[in-house]
Amino acid sequence: MRAIADKDAVRGFAETTHAAGSWKRERRVIARIEATRLVLDTRYIVTSIAHGTPQWLYADLYCARGQAENLIKLHKSQLASDRTSCRAATANQMRLILHTAAYWLILTLRDAIPKAHALAKAEFATIRTRLLKVAARVTETASRVRIAFASACPDAHLFRHLAQALRPAPS
Repeated sequence: MRAIADKDAVRGFAETTHAAGSWKRERRVIARIEATRLVLDTRYIVTSIAHGTPQWLYADLYCARGQAENLIKLHKSQLASDRTSCRAATANQMRLILHTAAYWLILTLRDAIPKAHALAKAEFATIRTRLLKVAARVTETASRVRIAFASACPDAHLFRHLAQALRPAPS
């Protein structure tokens, strides 16, 4: 093994099979092993999926499922989409539609943030506070909408980038 710098990591995959006492057949076990100077991190996946490489199962299938669960958690916890306490089902349905629209707005905004920026992986509550709950003066004319932020706006450069990134394509 080569010498590892603080942020470098050596990653490998191992594979075996296992059958717990209550299982009718063996299942595939994938181990993702990551070693740095400070820690050895091993994660296991037990699956009945027989095809695909261990790397594909872990990175493309398992991690994508975890990311989907994280996004559902953001939808529920930070947008309060699980608050369906109205007596009428249609009112609860409308609340869920509005929460989902807010979810897509914030997700689209976060996806447009440059990957190197600190907010690129921020939670929805942070994005809402830093980018949506910002005081600005809006001036609308026939041909454009101008948004004027305070001269001390800490994220002015990010707002400029987002305005360019989210601008509709010319028709």
